[in-house]
Parts: sequence; C-alpha cells; structure tokens
Amino acid sequence: MHLTDYTDYSLRALMYLGLHRERLVTIQDIADAHGISKNHLMKVIHQLGQAGLVETQRGRNGGLRLMNEPQDINLGHVVRITESDLTMVECFDLDNNTCKCLPACGLHDILQGATDAYFKVLDSFTLAHLLQNDSRLRMLTPIQIHPRTER
Repeated sequence: MHLTDYTDYSLRALMYLGLHRERLVTIQDIADAHGISKNHLMKVIHQLGQAGLVETQRGRNGGLRLMNEPQDINLGHVVRITESDLTMVECFDLDNNTCKCLPACGLHDILQGATDAYFKVLDSFTLAHLLQNDSRLRMLTPIQIHPRTER
C-alpha cells in the first residue's frame, strides 16, 4: 500500500504542530521546515481543520495549533481522512467492479484482511508516538522565524 503525498504532508504537518505547541505555527513555517509547497499545505491544513485536528487563528498574529493533545490524534484516523482512495484492487469497489472472478476468488478476502491488519496497526499508534524523539526532530525541522507583515 502506498500513501499519497497528501497524507504524508498531513502527517508531517501534524508532527510539526505537535513539536511546536508552545507557539502558533504558520503554514510557511511547516513548508520551510519540510521543503513542501505552501500551496499544497494550504489544502492539507484546510482539511485537517475541517476534521477537527487543527485550529486556525486568522489575522496578523494568527497561525495554527493542534486542537487535541498528540496522544489523542490517532494515526489510522488521519490516514483514513486524508487518503482519497483505499481501493487496493478493483473488486474492493463493488459499484464499479467488473471482475468476473469475485464470487469464487480468494484474493479479495486476503487483501481485505491485509488492509484490515494495516489499519489495526495504524490504529494502535498516535501522534505522540511519532514525537517520542522530539529533540532530534526539532533539530531536523528547525523553527524559521518569519517577520509578520502589517496589513
């Protein structure tokens, strides 16, 4: 199974926010720390906000912060809301399936079991698990102080 860049960026954004809970963070901060396009991150942050994971504060001194404690943000949940298509093979999509083997094929059940096991592992971890090595992560994703502009 391959996660999309969108999910990867979502997880990295949440990690950055979890590391820098002492202050509001900007999308530009996260973009600079990870070398990610600010435009891509804007879409990611918007969805994370809609999902109740990230709080956004508008205005000149605005920014982002986690809405929940890192131990309350489940990785399986994040992957489920950020991945647009978890269909491993055609027969997982019963509305569009044209595979004639489905009624007799064991592959569907095997792949469904593998997908279930994948999410069972993800469901057993939280954002806090990703932040356990926080001092090293902070060195690898340093804070970039951006001057706030007057509007």
